[in-house]
Amino acid sequence: MEINRRTFLQTSALAVAGLGMGTGTAVADTNWAKLRKRLGNRLVLPQDPGYDQLRMPWNHVYAHRRPAAIARCVRPEDVQACLDFASHERIPVAARSGKHSYAAYSLPENGLVVDLAGIAAVNVAGRRAQVGAGAQLLPVYEAIGAAGQALPAGTCRSVGIGGLTLGGGISVIGRKYGLTCDRLVSARIVTPDGCLRTASAHEEPDLYWALRGGGGGNFGIVTQFTFRTDPAPGLTVFALGYPRAASADVFDAWQEWMAQAPDELWSSCTVEAGPVSSARVGGAYVGTAKNLVPLLDRMPPAERTFQEMGYLETMRYYAGNPSSGFPFVASSRMLRHHVPGSRVAALMDGQRDGAILFDSFGGALNRVAPDATAFPHRDARTSAQIFFGAGDRTEAETRRVVAAVRDGLGAGTTGYVNYIDPEMPDWPTAYYGRNLARLRRVARRYDPDRVLAFPQGL
Repeated sequence: MEINRRTFLQTSALAVAGLGMGTGTAVADTNWAKLRKRLGNRLVLPQDPGYDQLRMPWNHVYAHRRPAAIARCVRPEDVQACLDFASHERIPVAARSGKHSYAAYSLPENGLVVDLAGIAAVNVAGRRAQVGAGAQLLPVYEAIGAAGQALPAGTCRSVGIGGLTLGGGISVIGRKYGLTCDRLVSARIVTPDGCLRTASAHEEPDLYWALRGGGGGNFGIVTQFTFRTDPAPGLTVFALGYPRAASADVFDAWQEWMAQAPDELWSSCTVEAGPVSSARVGGAYVGTAKNLVPLLDRMPPAERTFQEMGYLETMRYYAGNPSSGFPFVASSRMLRHHVPGSRVAALMDGQRDGAILFDSFGGALNRVAPDATAFPHRDARTSAQIFFGAGDRTEAETRRVVAAVRDGLGAGTTGYVNYIDPEMPDWPTAYYGRNLARLRRVARRYDPDRVLAFPQGL
């Protein structure tokens, strides 16, 4: 399978993640009838019709995982019932919105999946949007865009708003409007003690802080987000094509270009594997083509295309086509300094079926203090998503390739929790940096019994 730009953009965010109270098998005599009494046929067990289709994760490397049950929740009370049941039965439990957890932590083996797809309503009033935690991105954009508003969020249409927000939320308009979590006004969340709480700047402020970048599955299960929106801007989408073997020079030029770019300009540089690696640049500009062209002129000459679009049209463009996923291995780095293009080219030359997708930071993303929210990477210049298909090589071989590229980029111990990697070295520091100690205190306060524990959970 060829990994192309659209494939990468369709996999740029993470579903709400969590693996439960342990990694062992569920207790054989788990009393599922007790939970079914509360949920009815919305509790799906392995023998029930539709189980296999419902359980399938986006990353098919984990297609073998079989949860003991999947609860299709439609209201907060269903989530409360699930957490109460999992706590008493001592079984793994995890929330799921879009199925995009790169490590499939939202699909606990022999555990309970709290599926939030039925909690997906989107209501927009003025400059506020209330969004059910199970909503996928394209319906969110359709509702918000139809109201003439905008929210910075991810790209792939089926990514869940839940995991995206809780891990941060990188957007094609993020340099102008910030991370998705920067727009969070409040959240309704069921904590492991079964309480439905509101977290905001004035209610449960420590929890509110943690939910803005502290990762999915660590503190409770969010059922609804309230976001602050802005009037929808006009945008110009562009693409720059370069000849093969120019990847080192292109990446060097792109880094310098974006370091001087105005907030209105967001861009990505994709370096694809091959016998000789290749690079291309694309992005979105908040404004007209007339104002964009002088900025494009600062990049090396390229085959370039651009088109003015409305906000909703732009989000549809980046959403891509429907897909049920495929097998892959991914990781990440957050780059705070210039990385030589020659190093990147050397890492990708001679490889196959993979790429590094570099997203530009800066602007509004970097003007928030690193400890103002739980998202710690405010001084990053670029995020790097390393992504290799595992369809024609073993998982172990693919993991070796990904690790070599990840570590070859340098950048110290850093990573983006929404591109979660089960083999990330020193993952607590990589994902949370200096915010780790405070996040662990919040996790101990709201989940002292580790009901929501999972391998990379706080």
